[in-house]
Amino acid sequence: MRTALACSLLMVLAFDSMAQGTPTAQVEVRFDHPQRFRDASLDSPGYSRGADPQVLEALRQHLHKLGQRYLRPGQHLLIDIRDIDLAGRFEPWHGNAYDVRFMRDITWPSIDLSYTLEQPGQAPQKAEERLSDKMYLSRPGRLGSSDQLFAEKAMLDDWFRLRFARPAS
Repeated sequence: MRTALACSLLMVLAFDSMAQGTPTAQVEVRFDHPQRFRDASLDSPGYSRGADPQVLEALRQHLHKLGQRYLRPGQHLLIDIRDIDLAGRFEPWHGNAYDVRFMRDITWPSIDLSYTLEQPGQAPQKAEERLSDKMYLSRPGRLGSSDQLFAEKAMLDDWFRLRFARPAS
């Protein structure tokens, strides 16, 4: 009951801010030459480079959700993703498991990106970063998750919260 009430209240506030002309926060995600990405495919055993469109779309949607959660109205965040290396590796030499992604301590996820944060009345903030999570195998909730991009999304959650969350009042 509380969840339904909270969702209704959020929708009313969102519609109210749109009706009053308050600009909402926006996240725009671009992928720079995804065909060159180191490892951005969940179903490509072997050593081929490139990106799976479903992986890119899942990461794009996740970043949009983070923007809705952490950005203030009127902020615009442009993220250019230049490379992705998903957690784990395919090990095609395993006879019956050639299409299984093996998670090991040395196969942590990483994402190279640059971003520009624009907000009314302030100069744009620009930065380039390499995100990585060497402790991805120790994350709480990993074992209970069926999301194949759990490690990458958790890494993006941490990064987004550290860079863009509003300070506690």
